[in-house]
Amino acid sequence: MRYFIILLLVLSACKSKPDKELETKTFEEIHKEAIVVDTHNDILMKTTDLGMIMDQDLTGQAHSDLNRWKKGGLDVQLFSVYSDGAIENAYALANRQMDSLDAVIARNPNKITKASNTNAILKAVNENKIAAMFGVEGGHMMENDLNKLEALYKRGARYLTLTHNVAPSWATSAADETSNPNLTPKGLTDFGIQVVKKMNALGMLIDVSHSGDQTFWDVIKITNKPIIASHSSVYSLVPNRRNLKDDQIRAIAKNKGVIQVNFHPGFIDPSFGEKDAAFFKKHTIEKDSLVNSGMDPWYTMDYLYKKYPAEANLLRPPLSTLIDHIDYIVKLVGADYVGLGSDFDGINLTPLPLDDVTTYPLITKALVEKGYSEKDIVKILGGNFLRVLKANESNN
Repeated sequence: MRYFIILLLVLSACKSKPDKELETKTFEEIHKEAIVVDTHNDILMKTTDLGMIMDQDLTGQAHSDLNRWKKGGLDVQLFSVYSDGAIENAYALANRQMDSLDAVIARNPNKITKASNTNAILKAVNENKIAAMFGVEGGHMMENDLNKLEALYKRGARYLTLTHNVAPSWATSAADETSNPNLTPKGLTDFGIQVVKKMNALGMLIDVSHSGDQTFWDVIKITNKPIIASHSSVYSLVPNRRNLKDDQIRAIAKNKGVIQVNFHPGFIDPSFGEKDAAFFKKHTIEKDSLVNSGMDPWYTMDYLYKKYPAEANLLRPPLSTLIDHIDYIVKLVGADYVGLGSDFDGINLTPLPLDDVTTYPLITKALVEKGYSEKDIVKILGGNFLRVLKANESNN
């Protein structure tokens, strides 16, 4: 009986059930009762790169911190464990990033806890704690070693993004395949197939965000469990190589997986690229000076956006563009296959007015205004991801 109740909770992804099924609720009530899941946040990168401490107030410095997650009604966060694909000793860096979250959890046991599975998530939610998991962004971080992959899983990594832009030797990325059309071979190598099968056996989610088309289709052919795209949006709306084409969206739905939409303006607004290029052309001298002085190009972008906030705000698309991507997926394959993968703190600009992690309720409000039912909103906010996570845990 207890398992049945837990399964129902996962499928409904609500913290509580209404007394009246036909009760009309405000968006605040729906958001509060839903289990809200974000599958991609890069704050751990900033903890290692910049020394940020996420249980301190990071307002104005980062999109995220512990108290603001709670304010935004977030229940489950998958923390991205990331390094550039060209870095040496990536596995050691992955563990240092994991250490930084473990330290926060140790200092704040009443606010956040490590969750290993859906049952642990539900327990954390019932205790009013944030349930934390890791997502390793880039197969290069396991250093071609299945034992290291399993070790990352045992530390709490519940998905592996097979490739980042600089891919491992055993899978091609979207960047690889689009920048070099004549690239051969493409997709998964024999070792890449071993990685996918090992992940299926562990119950570790296969993440196809950043994957090249051939890698994607190889995964679809091989996997025996539902997959995710942890932070991707819709190619038909914005033809960016990081977005998913309609046939890929249909394939993920057929696989019973889920697409977690990315908030990055460049992935949701077709006009962003041109406007952004004009911004940096205007500030070329300053940008080049900062990079030449040793500042990382990505942090240089962040610095300039913050220095010129009025100009940067003109680059930010409205929230409606993000909702358009959710709506497109729903209309194409249904409400069971879409969720939220913000990329907060891995992106420098966000849609207006999603300034930080306190603004998740505005997404719920927009979905209500769009005419979505409470049932479908609850799925989108987290229920769909929990279903996929549960399916990967089965028969392990």
